[in-house]
Amino acid sequence: MPAAAPASDWIVLKFGGTSVSRRHRWDTIGRLLRERTEGDIPEQPPARVLVVVSALSGVTNELQAIIDQHADAVDVSARIEALIERHRGACAEMEVDAEGVLGERFAALRALAGDRRGVSADLSWQAEVLAQGELMSSTLGVAYLRTQGLAVDWLDARDWLEARALPNQNEWARRLSASCAYIGDDELRMRFDRNARLLITQGFIARHPDGGTAILGRGGSDTSAAYFGALLHARRVEIWTDVPGMFTANPRAVPDARLLSRLDYEEAQEIATTGAKVLHPRCIHPCREARVPIWIRDTERPDLAGTVIDHRAVTVPGVKAISSRRGIVLVSMETIGMWQQVGFLADVFERFKRHGLSVDLIGSSEANVTVSLDPSDNLVSSNVLDALCADLAEVCRVKVIAPCSAVTLVGRGMRSLLHKLTDVWSEFGRERVHLVSQSSNDLNLTFVVDEALADGLLPRLHEKLIQSGAMPVDATEVFGPSWRQIEASASPRRVSWWQRERSQLLGMAAQGTPRYVYHLPTVRERARSLAAISAVNCRFYALKANPHPAILAVLDSEGFGFECVSAAELEHLFAVLPTLDPTRVLFTPSFAPRAEYAAAIARDVWVTLDSVYPLQHWPELFAGRQIVLRIDPGYGLGHHEKVRTGGREAKFGLAPESLPEFIAAARATRAKITVLHAHVGSGILDASHWPQVYAQLVELADRIGTVAAIDVGGGLGVPYTPDAEAFDIAAFGRELANAKAAWPQYALWIEPGRYLVAEAGVLLTHVTQLSDKLGLRRIGLDAGMNALLRPALYGAWHEIVNLSHLDEADGTPADIVRPICETGDMLGRRRALPASTAENDVVLIATAGAYGQVMANRYNLRALPQEEVLDD
Repeated sequence: MPAAAPASDWIVLKFGGTSVSRRHRWDTIGRLLRERTEGDIPEQPPARVLVVVSALSGVTNELQAIIDQHADAVDVSARIEALIERHRGACAEMEVDAEGVLGERFAALRALAGDRRGVSADLSWQAEVLAQGELMSSTLGVAYLRTQGLAVDWLDARDWLEARALPNQNEWARRLSASCAYIGDDELRMRFDRNARLLITQGFIARHPDGGTAILGRGGSDTSAAYFGALLHARRVEIWTDVPGMFTANPRAVPDARLLSRLDYEEAQEIATTGAKVLHPRCIHPCREARVPIWIRDTERPDLAGTVIDHRAVTVPGVKAISSRRGIVLVSMETIGMWQQVGFLADVFERFKRHGLSVDLIGSSEANVTVSLDPSDNLVSSNVLDALCADLAEVCRVKVIAPCSAVTLVGRGMRSLLHKLTDVWSEFGRERVHLVSQSSNDLNLTFVVDEALADGLLPRLHEKLIQSGAMPVDATEVFGPSWRQIEASASPRRVSWWQRERSQLLGMAAQGTPRYVYHLPTVRERARSLAAISAVNCRFYALKANPHPAILAVLDSEGFGFECVSAAELEHLFAVLPTLDPTRVLFTPSFAPRAEYAAAIARDVWVTLDSVYPLQHWPELFAGRQIVLRIDPGYGLGHHEKVRTGGREAKFGLAPESLPEFIAAARATRAKITVLHAHVGSGILDASHWPQVYAQLVELADRIGTVAAIDVGGGLGVPYTPDAEAFDIAAFGRELANAKAAWPQYALWIEPGRYLVAEAGVLLTHVTQLSDKLGLRRIGLDAGMNALLRPALYGAWHEIVNLSHLDEADGTPADIVRPICETGDMLGRRRALPASTAENDVVLIATAGAYGQVMANRYNLRALPQEEVLDD
């Protein structure tokens, strides 16, 4: 990379279509101009500002429609008049005279309708048509800002940006997807400095060598700003858009995606190229070569720091982003004749060149080459593909696979991260993967899958990348807040019960730790939220989540039944609630011995079977009884592979294909299948899941003929991270109501566990030691994996706070370690606790009310945690 020239006084600001379409957005632009010219950064003098603007939102699409309909004069004229009216409306909103400001632009647009070049849609005519959007928006912006007291001048971008022909470019690309020279010199900068201090120019357009207009292609306004930034050796280029910057994933699809605060040019290039829409890939290279920083900012939230891309970014190994591109086309070419055949690939790729198609990904074997075509860079139409396949058939067998999506992990050192991607491989193992490609620069790893799979994969993969440590989100020099946090920043943060009860909890901790504390009002609140769902006929609490007697008593008083998975749980339940009606109890074991089924039947509770074995080998137990049949819907869901309880790999549930055999065995023993049940996992947040299960079970119930109730299981997710959204219980209720309305003949049962108690429990611990080993800070606690197994078993995330210094500022991130003699006995990596954290401070582990004490053990002969309850 060449050394950077001294930065000039210029700052380049680019604003997209949504940022220039409304008056209040132009007010933001005006404020930013004032800030930049007055000196926005300490120790830097006031800047001169060049603003690059796109057309008003949607205008370029309309101009393209005019080109597409060029043969229909009436339609073209109507579209032009509609565009003029759109801009008249914008002028009215900004209180400027439309004819006085844009009259000449309107006349030029109308003249293009009668231009004889339009008859054949000549490429030069197309470029002139497409340019009108930016010409109008920039002219309008200058007029409005002048009314606001800003001395702004208009600049024609075509006087400074010159299109240049590249090797292998066809005429279409030279005119409508042009590239420009971006290496400036002192003479050019001196000429540019003769302009006013505030300038507005157009993105998207440049001067063609023939003197006409050239277009830089879609996303060209970003590229225009980069060209100007490089030519001027600007202090920076600011890309203003409708999101705060680059994220670790598309934040609209993955709310937990993190803002990428700082990136180097290479990583940003890969993220932009592989699917991120916030920045056009072509705009990075000019700034990289000139070493001009790029800032990405949000016009609606101008004070948010956004993303900075420059050569000073700290190199942090790990995955920075996961992205996807839809519409990918795979072309598979196979022939025995390619093995050791000189020139085969040259023959093949010459045919792609002949049809104007550039290849993206490549995978090869001794007899096959498979390549991908990205529609964002290729004219992939059926006609082009048909012609390509006909040509390729001369030298090989051809197969086209479409539509596909390319899912890409981007980050430095991908090869060294492979051992951390076990769970990622597992996710892809469930899907159909057509191609895997690792980049030669070790910056990305791409999987091509069926298009319909990609959207559902991204949130799961993003979560696993964080859990595995492959995406080091605690590296604050690179990773910022999540999209969810940014969206919620205007709202007050949710106050947890343990914050309100801090004094009492500190007093309890003084009696000894580790100690679980359960807040019974929270249990009641969760129970009543489920009880309010009228579509549900029976609610059973999954005892395995937390069998504390006080919790069982609360849920009994709230009308809940109970679900047990062992004879010991049954004994415990009836010891706590001796008068409990047995019909309010489900027994749902897994591969339990005969004696446990016999014990459950003796208590006359509901008994669940999920295989035919008990009926065939112990028929006398079930003779004449009503039974519950657990079905495997064929898939599993949940926050970790080890909590997914459906699918071929899971031990739970009867496969629907075995239903006839089960029915026959039930009839032979005179057992009646009264309830159908399914449960596919834990930590599910999609409220539409349970109606889908209900529909699957209804289909089977109709075939059986004796079913009266459908049990859709539990697994309702809870927010383990402070910024996570709570489970949408209202949506859950609506979804169940719709399902019940469709099949009202069946009673609807649910069996939540975690949802009722997880947030109601905390684990109190004390700090034992602190250390700093080779720059890595560690804080030790007295509660190990013997007290809370979930982090070691599932990689589970729990909020960790220093309750003794709750409101103090965070110090250097530290690993939170525990006293069990196992490397895996770690509660959290790079957690931010106060710098003042010291021995004997009380540390609270939140959302520990489910699967905490029930999984505790005496490994290393350490004592079990104590338990206590809080009630109002």
